[in-house]
Amino acid sequence: MNHDTGPTPSPSAPSPSAHSPTPATEQATAAPPSAPTPFERLGGERGVRQLVDRFYDLMDLQPAYAGIRRLHPTTLEGSRDKLYWFLCGWLGGPNHYIERFGHPRLRARHLPYAIAIAERDQWMACMMSAMQEEGVEAALAERLAQAFFGTADWMRNR
Repeated sequence: MNHDTGPTPSPSAPSPSAHSPTPATEQATAAPPSAPTPFERLGGERGVRQLVDRFYDLMDLQPAYAGIRRLHPTTLEGSRDKLYWFLCGWLGGPNHYIERFGHPRLRARHLPYAIAIAERDQWMACMMSAMQEEGVEAALAERLAQAFFGTADWMRNR
């Protein structure tokens, strides 16, 4: 998936529609409000940046992810930043993406890219590998995988 764009669910508010991705703070934790957010559990901005960087490093280097790599610009810096900004807010941290661009409109921003089951599955496999390599705790990784899958599946347009 190209993360140069996307809908922005607010971690503290309900999703704007039934088809918008639910923030990870709602999907990835079933804990009381005083429990750490997924953002905090990942290590804050530094942890989210490391996860995003590993995700794009894998996408750039591994032939298994060539299909989704082709959907991205030649250089991945902009995609890295936009996914990082988006995930910070989606995971319960600062709303960097919304502050810069407003509502992410993920589906609308991904419509120009042919995203089918193969691309969804490559994106998921790449993110799962990145989470594993970054040492994301198993329970959190599983909950995030469920949330990511819902969003990745919603991006399909083919």
